[in-house]
Amino acid sequence: MPLGVILLLVIAVLIYFGLLQRVLDRMHMSDKLAFIFIGAMLVGTFLPNIPLGLGLSINLGGGVVPIVVSIYLIATSDTGQEKMRAIAASIITGIVIYAAGRLLPAEPGTMFIDPMIAFSILAGIVAYLFGRSRRGAFIAGIFGVVISDIIYALGVTARPIGTVIGGAGVFDAAIIAGVIGVALCEIVGEVRERLQGGTTKAVKKAAENPEMASMLANEENPSKEGERSDDEGDN
Repeated sequence: MPLGVILLLVIAVLIYFGLLQRVLDRMHMSDKLAFIFIGAMLVGTFLPNIPLGLGLSINLGGGVVPIVVSIYLIATSDTGQEKMRAIAASIITGIVIYAAGRLLPAEPGTMFIDPMIAFSILAGIVAYLFGRSRRGAFIAGIFGVVISDIIYALGVTARPIGTVIGGAGVFDAAIIAGVIGVALCEIVGEVRERLQGGTTKAVKKAAENPEMASMLANEENPSKEGERSDDEGDN
């Protein structure tokens, strides 16, 4: 069974038991939409490819569905800045992955890990860096991988013959990249919130309790208090 399919099934189970509810909420994505997306990709990947002409075709689950979902998420973004950032991040991710595929060995056994996994990790990291949000990283991850495959399929100077956009490898890479992008946002965001949360909570408690604020102030300036006591003793 393809790795992308296994990963989608695991995600579906986690969503069903409510373990990813917080992540979906931050991505402004409902459970229903997530299940539709997962189901369409799973079913579409086993359906015949859609011919586009000139020997080029596109896979429904690995090409059409990720493009449609990405466009939908971009269109429903809260602000115009978020939309432009998601589009830019997707294009940057696609170009980086295409360039990596041209510069790095892509044959199995030539790298210490599977090239598809390596490109997926790279796509997820780039998507996180430029997406800057969970939704943006997810869009850039899956859309960026598909964009890189489209660039490869078009061949820039060569006409594609017998090429499938969103094939099995691209399907897996898009899913992994999207998950990695969101996971990095979640981990980094959680760590940042915890680091900032301690300071924020202390300030709030001090504001609510004047006596505590006085105690904190005394703890921060023990030398000054000591100097005052010594001066009073001298007088």
